[in-house]
Amino acid sequence: MTSATLLVELLTEELPPKALPRLGETFATRIAEGLKAKGLAPADAPFRTFASPRRLAVTVAQVAAEAAAKEVTEKLMPVSVALDAAGKPTPALLKKMEAKGIPAEAVSGFERRMDGKAEALFHTAMVPGAKLAEVLSAIVQDAIKALPIPKVMHWGDGDATFVRPVHKLTLLHGADVVPGRVLDLESGRTTRGHRFMSRGDIAIATADAYEPTLLAEGKVVPNFAERRANIEHQLLAEAAKQGALLNEYADLLDEVAALVEHPTVYVGEFEAEFLAVPQECLILTMRANQKYFPLFDGAGTLLNRFLIVSNMHVADPSNIIAGNARVVRPRLSDARFFFEQDKKQKLEARLPRLAPVVYHNKLGSQLERVERLEALAGAIAAQLHADVAAAKRAARLAKADLVTDMVGEFPELQGIMGRYYALADGEGAVVADAIQAHYQPRFAGDALPAGNVAAAVALADKLDALVGFFGIGMVPTGDKDPFALRRAALGVLRILMEAPLPLELPKLIEVAAAGFKPGVLGAEGFATQLQDFMFERLKNLLRGDDSGSGRDGAVIDAVLALKPARIDLVPAKLAAVEAFRALPEAAALAAANKRIVNILKKVEGTPGEPDIALLQEDAEKALFHQVVEVAPLVRSHVANEDYTDALCALAGLRAAVDQFFEDVMVMAEEPLTRANRIALLAQLAGLMNQVADLSRLSA
Repeated sequence: MTSATLLVELLTEELPPKALPRLGETFATRIAEGLKAKGLAPADAPFRTFASPRRLAVTVAQVAAEAAAKEVTEKLMPVSVALDAAGKPTPALLKKMEAKGIPAEAVSGFERRMDGKAEALFHTAMVPGAKLAEVLSAIVQDAIKALPIPKVMHWGDGDATFVRPVHKLTLLHGADVVPGRVLDLESGRTTRGHRFMSRGDIAIATADAYEPTLLAEGKVVPNFAERRANIEHQLLAEAAKQGALLNEYADLLDEVAALVEHPTVYVGEFEAEFLAVPQECLILTMRANQKYFPLFDGAGTLLNRFLIVSNMHVADPSNIIAGNARVVRPRLSDARFFFEQDKKQKLEARLPRLAPVVYHNKLGSQLERVERLEALAGAIAAQLHADVAAAKRAARLAKADLVTDMVGEFPELQGIMGRYYALADGEGAVVADAIQAHYQPRFAGDALPAGNVAAAVALADKLDALVGFFGIGMVPTGDKDPFALRRAALGVLRILMEAPLPLELPKLIEVAAAGFKPGVLGAEGFATQLQDFMFERLKNLLRGDDSGSGRDGAVIDAVLALKPARIDLVPAKLAAVEAFRALPEAAALAAANKRIVNILKKVEGTPGEPDIALLQEDAEKALFHQVVEVAPLVRSHVANEDYTDALCALAGLRAAVDQFFEDVMVMAEEPLTRANRIALLAQLAGLMNQVADLSRLSA
């Protein structure tokens, strides 16, 4: 059966730029999958995705007009129901055959075979394959329903809904239009190109001609990835020509590639006097409002030039360049105005304006929060032997920029503007830097606050949020995390572990909770719940789920099972457990440890100390003396944070442990003997599990 390339295109109004790549991929994939499921395309049939501001399309190769017929066997009913005692069809079987269109004479060809415990009748027949013209509309409609569209809209007089109005539907199989109706549109072969650089309707001769026709006649680069690569190539070439750098640009490149159909890069310029404004303000203005690509020198300093990705290619771009410069100038003027106005009032003077700003109705205002942060940052700084006064001052001013005009216009600049305004107010560099850094890390892989003062303020900010919201029962569930508590927890853990800082997590939580007014934190057991939440985040981080190191899961579980108070020591403990696991004695000791843990779980009460006078068997005496001999060495290594040496010292216990379980009945009938042996095992478990729960290493 002959096959040809199939084209499906929806011509729309401008689609949401940030969603465009996903819309295009989902649309194309679902249509290709639908065709393959119907047998109209082979499983390995290649398909090509197209997504531009005004279209979603796909071409699928090797699509048949009609799928091959296939043999289908189906169960009809149990023999006991289908046939009477004489082997004749019962009325029930005849009725079912009639409903399925099976001729009466086919009864003799039915197969009898066991189905479970009963014998059943099965019918095999050749079923005609699906016809493209009959199923394509439904496949396209199903693909549309699968698109990740949070909100749809109506247009015109019909009932169709989509993320944007749809004006044309193209369904082409080779050179033939496939009849169909989707979103109240009849299929055809015409589309439209660029809004300004193309003529009106463009007829697509064949599905394979779609892309070259759009490019040549419509002035549209329909493939998103190619359009993005085209823009990137032009940007880098023009930046090099200007002797400048682009710095970070990937996210903006994705968005711009979804805004233009025929990209051309031009160079714009603004007055150098605007460079007196903090460059973050200018960069954000150009990127967020105008979708321009700022240019930088080798030191990362903003230049008064930028790159424009235009949707027009013209011989003389002077009007485009001048128009863009004219548009950006008022934006930069606004940024300069906000900056100059904000500097007229010191951060300290803005604090009273935080009083009416509600942080959370159960946790008070932003000003009340500032007072908690000030005390908590000071307490943390004291533990770190850092400058307590600087930490308290930075925490006091950390939220003051929230009520500035600049941050009101650009919330993304909170903290960044606080630093600039603090320096303008004459605050020390340590205080100013801590104000900016207290939001860090903002995302996975982001830099940590530099210095203990900044770390203290950053920890205070995140711990206050975590303790506060857990304390009032506002715990993240599923995908819902409106207060970004997972990010806050990850930030605390990264600061403690990577800085590293010798602070105890339970103590930090306790100190943070003490800062709230009595009765505010009413959720029962919230501190334990918060610790469990944070250790779960730490587990994900270490496993690599949040840009972590990707360590072995059993090793991570062994270390975190003990819920270590000091997160900064976790990497050393992980390394020690990995080194221990490589020892030949490790597997046997881990298995024995697991056996000990299971025994101790069944014991009521707390075992006491083993009594040497009650030891009977040679094996238990040998184990007792080995434990007594090794214990001081292990404890010394643990106290000195030499965890690898501590675990390696345990290797010498293997022979005694093996012999003990070989020769000794732990649960002896005599109560004192049994209790003494349990006490010995408890002492052994305590010795073996000071660094990690080694039983977690046993399969």
